[in-house]
Parts: sequence; C-alpha cells; structure tokens
Amino acid sequence: MCIGIPMQVIEADGRFALCEGRGERRRINTALVGDVVSGDWLLVFLDDARERIDADRAAGVNAVLDLVLGVMQGADLAVDIDFALPSRMSADQLRVLTGQ
Repeated sequence: MCIGIPMQVIEADGRFALCEGRGERRRINTALVGDVVSGDWLLVFLDDARERIDADRAAGVNAVLDLVLGVMQGADLAVDIDFALPSRMSADQLRVLTGQ
C-alpha cells in the first residue's frame, strides 16, 4: 500500500522540485503534475507528485496521517483522540465535513 504525503514546493527546478512535508525535505518528480512554483501543495507518492492539492486538503490529509500515527503508537481512538466516524456525526457536522 502506498500513502500520499502532502508536500509544499520550496523550490522548482524543471520537472523536479525541492519539497517539504511532515518534517522532511525531498526532491520530488513533478512530471505528472506539470510546472509548479514555490508555495504549491502536492500529494506525493514515492517521490512522485501525483496531484496538486490546496492547503486545506493538505491539512486534512496531514490530520488523518497524524491520526494513523497516533493509533500505531498506541493511542486509543475512543479515549485519546477526538475523532468520530461520519455515521456518528450530526447533519451539521456532516455538512461541514463535506464542505456543503
């Protein structure tokens, strides 16, 4: 399984870019997303940018990755993490979640 990591472009150089995300900097191939500029957000899989994303989506993906990391480190979802399944959310919470 491959997990996409949100990374922000620091510096673009042709079909590659120096990007930063989740505490690391890496050289990312941007051939699949076209030209990028400093400040752009990318969803990166195995050092290849696969999708352009906005800052809100990057924050959402990072929040989910933090959640997964917490569980892997032994956090109890029911006690330690403020998380609710969509089936347990109110109609208002679902509208916020879906951007409606």
